Amino acid sequence: MKALYDQISVASSKLITRNYSTSFSTGIYLLARKYHAPVYSIYGFVRLADEIVDTFHDQDKALLLKEFRTHTYQAIERRISLNPVLHAFQGTVHQYGIERELIDTFLDSMEMDLRRTEYDRLQYDKYIVGSAEVVGLMCLRVFCEGDNARYEELKHPAMKLGAAFQKINFLRDIKADYEHLGRSYFPGVDVQRMSPEEKRTIETEILADFEEGLRGIRQLPKGARRGVYVAYVYYRKLFDKISSLPPTRLIEQRIRIHNSRKMVLLVRSLFRLRMNAI
Repeated sequence: MKALYDQISVASSKLITRNYSTSFSTGIYLLARKYHAPVYSIYGFVRLADEIVDTFHDQDKALLLKEFRTHTYQAIERRISLNPVLHAFQGTVHQYGIERELIDTFLDSMEMDLRRTEYDRLQYDKYIVGSAEVVGLMCLRVFCEGDNARYEELKHPAMKLGAAFQKINFLRDIKADYEHLGRSYFPGVDVQRMSPEEKRTIETEILADFEEGLRGIRQLPKGARRGVYVAYVYYRKLFDKISSLPPTRLIEQRIRIHNSRKMVLLVRSLFRLRMNAI
């Protein structure tokens, strides 16, 4: 039965999410149940594309990504795919009206990772839009459930929240990106010689993004607010930890929040939400 295949496809994306990101898994779990399947489907799609450009070093990445793009649009056009992750994603695209422009912009950013190792300001901004901001918009399409007025109102904050998350990822992963992938995302910054002033400039941008993103979280539908807020709190705590360290520490080790600390943050976040104090 196709219904069984639909369920298995979503379960595949859920498995990918849980294995790759405990933070996002927790955030999705705390969303209203109706949002679980579509958000898992979006994350599974994004994760597969990211793996192509970041992991499959002994393969023709450009060819794999080109085929992935083709298969994505075939899945959307046919409303079915033998790739369970793409099958789940196409169902979400159709159900919530996710625009092809968002998908194209995301895949274009993945292509940038194939050919660029350093970014100027224009390229950096473009990459963040494609790799993070449009993913936030895909999720916002799900949360708004066809309410275009609410979508347009929350569009900018959703993009800024995605940008904040991505910039923190860049800081967290700066060692691996530089040493293993040869990438340096921050424009004009020599990773091995990043100054405290350069780091503070990046952090100032992130704080501005966070402020706008939190404004949007407060206006999200109730069923979406809890999960997104918890993801925000996790990333904000990671940001605070990174901010307290000198630039040299970032190139020496990957900074993370331990699971025990995440549990404390989760409890505090749920309390603040119950008290309407976010």
